[in-house]
Amino acid sequence: MQKKVFQLLVDNTSGVLSRIAGLFSRRGYNIESITAGDTADTRYSRITIVTSGDDEILDQIEKQVAKLVDVRDIKVLERDVSVFRELVLVKVRVDAANRQSVIAVADVFRANIVDVAKDSVVIEITGNTNKLDAFINLLEGYEILEIARTGITGLGRGTDNVTYL
Repeated sequence: MQKKVFQLLVDNTSGVLSRIAGLFSRRGYNIESITAGDTADTRYSRITIVTSGDDEILDQIEKQVAKLVDVRDIKVLERDVSVFRELVLVKVRVDAANRQSVIAVADVFRANIVDVAKDSVVIEITGNTNKLDAFINLLEGYEILEIARTGITGLGRGTDNVTYL
C-alpha cells in the first residue's frame, strides 16, 4: 500500500464535495484526509485528497474522480516537486509548574500559543506531517486534552504545473 496526494480543481458549486466523497464511499476507497477551499478564482475550489492503495486502486481512483462532471483538473502531487502543509491545534493541560516547559517545546517547533487558560494552553503548529508527529510525540509526557488536525494541503512547486481555466 502506498499513499498518493491528489489535487483537484473543481467547480465551486454546492454538493461537489459530497459527490467526490460519495464516489470514494461507493467504490470502497478510503480517504485518509481531505481539505477544500476557494482558489484565486471564486468559480473554482481546490480539493486535496490523501488516499492509499496499490497502484491499480490508485490509478482507478484517479480515473474515476477525473470523470466527475464538476472536476476540471486532477493532478498527483509528487513529494519531490510539491509543498505540503498541515495545521494542528493541540490543547494541553498545564499548571504553574509545567506551563513554561510546554511553551518551550512549542518554541522549539516554532509553534504559536493561541490560547492560555488557568489550566490549559492551545498550541497552533503548521508544517509537514513528520514535524507535526514529532511535536505531538514530544508532548506525550504532558496531558493532551484535545487535538484537531486539518489534513494535508499542497501545491506543486514552480509554475510548470499551474492549471489555467
